[in-house]
Amino acid sequence: MLLRCPACEATHPHDPMLYACPRCGAPLEVGYSEEEMRRATAFEGRGVWRYRPLLPVDRAVTLGEGDTGLHVCERLGRELGIPRLYVKNEGENPTGSFKDRGMTVGIALAAAVGARAVACASTGNTSASMSAYAARAGLKALVLVPADKVAAGKLSQALVHGAVIAEIEGSFDDAMRLVTELAVCERSVYLLNSLNPYRLEGQKTLAFELCETLGEPPEAVVLPVGNAGNISALWKGFREFHSLGRIGRLPRMIGVQAEGAAPIVRALRGHGDLEPVPRPETVATAIRIGAPVNWRKAIAAIRDSEGEAGTVTDREILDAQTLLARLEGLFVEPASAAPIAYLRRRRLEVPGPVVCVATGNGLKDPDAVLGVPVLRERIHPDLAAVRRLIGS
Repeated sequence: MLLRCPACEATHPHDPMLYACPRCGAPLEVGYSEEEMRRATAFEGRGVWRYRPLLPVDRAVTLGEGDTGLHVCERLGRELGIPRLYVKNEGENPTGSFKDRGMTVGIALAAAVGARAVACASTGNTSASMSAYAARAGLKALVLVPADKVAAGKLSQALVHGAVIAEIEGSFDDAMRLVTELAVCERSVYLLNSLNPYRLEGQKTLAFELCETLGEPPEAVVLPVGNAGNISALWKGFREFHSLGRIGRLPRMIGVQAEGAAPIVRALRGHGDLEPVPRPETVATAIRIGAPVNWRKAIAAIRDSEGEAGTVTDREILDAQTLLARLEGLFVEPASAAPIAYLRRRRLEVPGPVVCVATGNGLKDPDAVLGVPVLRERIHPDLAAVRRLIGS
């Protein structure tokens, strides 16, 4: 096992405490030797740890993550003009988001290297997941969040699991800078943001599950993009399954950002370096990130897969959230509805399976749907009143 830099192509020895390339400062990627890849022939069990031969640590710290539902969405597919539409509902993970896939591996490594505490910057889901897995492993947890910018449903999870919470008077990007500086200075504190390449090894298992459940790779995978660890992790997973001969082709990766927080989409359109969004704003708090650390990996995943990226408005996100709930019974947080919103606008025409990744449960941010029109009225306790409400 080694670490390689996708930016400058330098390689470095396996080191769980190395988060960025010493040569150029870019985020690293875990690589496996030919012998390690050859040994990855049999997978046993369920969930993330089914794929133990392709993970960087052997001893698990688990809450039963992975093996989430891949839901056939026929009614929504007809609405969007996509014959084979699926939603991979990562909100079915233990803490209600896809972050659990990476956190089970990240916390296991933190325990293996003897860390006394773990830390992260978060827009909500990372803090919830890290706090739960830290509690499971008996580690202290420190969470840095932008003040007044995190949904209560997510922050409450970090609170109940006993994390120390620092509310930063600034953005997520300020919190990210601070927690990275802390982890570099304090070696006993293990960083668990997606800058950590080992954490992303757990997240790539989503790609493995999709291929095994479908019996083939998807034609396209559409997912929300914030700090950009997930889209790059999935692409790595697909590439590894392809190199093992388990799939014969690779899917297109389609990344979706909110209009008020779309630095990666702008970089792709401008064919240049990333220009951070200084004050990102969107109702989709999980992707309210102006300076994503994994932007180079995300752009590479989109370009190498011949995929695409685009933006949607907050209004489109909320409308898509309601549409998914009312047509398919799936309640997801706003960021998770961004792929649906994009497909409503884009009208993708592909014959094969299209998978939208719903990254988090709707109960993470219930306030987002309070403005949705519903038939709700206080009535007197008599049958005539009920009939009048039904008739209306």
